Amino acid sequence: MRIDVIRPGELGPAEVTAWRAMQRATPHLANPFLSPDFVIAMGEVSAGARVAVISEGSGPAGFFPFERHSGGVGTALGAWVSLCQGVVHAPGAEFGAEALLRGCGLHVWEFGCLVGGQPWFQPFEVLRQEAVVLDLAGGYPAYLEGLRERSPKFLKSTLYKERKLGRDAGELTFDFAVRDEEQFRLLRRWKSEQYLRMGRPDRFGRPWVVELAERLHAIDTADFAGPLSMLYCDGRPVAGHFGLRSDTTLVGWFPAYDPAFARYSPGLIQHLRMAEAAAATGIRSMDLGVGTGSEYKEALRSRGEPVTEGCVRRRSAGAAAHWLRSAPVRRVRQFILDTPALYGAADRAMKRYGGLRTRMRAR
Repeated sequence: MRIDVIRPGELGPAEVTAWRAMQRATPHLANPFLSPDFVIAMGEVSAGARVAVISEGSGPAGFFPFERHSGGVGTALGAWVSLCQGVVHAPGAEFGAEALLRGCGLHVWEFGCLVGGQPWFQPFEVLRQEAVVLDLAGGYPAYLEGLRERSPKFLKSTLYKERKLGRDAGELTFDFAVRDEEQFRLLRRWKSEQYLRMGRPDRFGRPWVVELAERLHAIDTADFAGPLSMLYCDGRPVAGHFGLRSDTTLVGWFPAYDPAFARYSPGLIQHLRMAEAAAATGIRSMDLGVGTGSEYKEALRSRGEPVTEGCVRRRSAGAAAHWLRSAPVRRVRQFILDTPALYGAADRAMKRYGGLRTRMRAR
């Protein structure tokens, strides 16, 4: 096994073609966060972005994107915003985690949303969760019928609110792929305000995240795009979503809505309209990310897909030093996630803190 570490922008056409072929040959790797487009865009906003090109015989056998930090510590590429991570590989390829990290010059690699089917990392998983997936392979009517069977009250309530919103505020329209930059800025403002209310860190408070999103929004090809979807009432935007899609998979990333319309649940209406539009374009599944603590995701789901969190460490002094720094924090976090009462208390505390920040900002 040969490993060559390069910057994402150094990927050539032949390597990108091989990368896409691997994604098509292995459906669970079709997630757009594993695409060369996302990796190349990350390389334009992160100085530490790298790709390990893994070769066996005459050509590439896999691609391992990661972000390099000091002390030989690596993380998943764009870990703060990425919703799918891992090695993109040819069918049947086999790797050793220790050899892979050594070839990348890393003592440690941390991951937070590892895709399934990565046995070389499995011994290092410490937290296993499920991403919520909407199955659109049979078309939107089939998905809606399944939703009616699984979550009848949820669907009935959402459709009622959709009709009421139309009566109260004007005709509802939807656009799956909005190119207007002003509306993109509006969605980001809604999302930043939502983070503030919830007491969460504002992703769009980081300039590199804004730049990344703008670069991805500008891409629109058959293999990859960053679609901005918007729901309108009488021409006024009331909810939206910015996500990423491959040729078969749409990933939910940044949903938000105008709080003035909150009582109509416009975000839920927008998700159903988006699923319908995505299915019409040939998208076979929508991945909404981990559903822990999210009632609307659990209501919408067709099935779950495993995602894991963990940390690969080589047998080295650098890896041992990293363990001493990070293990206690990771254990506390996992304990909270595994204890519903503690998770609920932490969530309520963050929302109270968010409410306080919102009121202070309004003064």
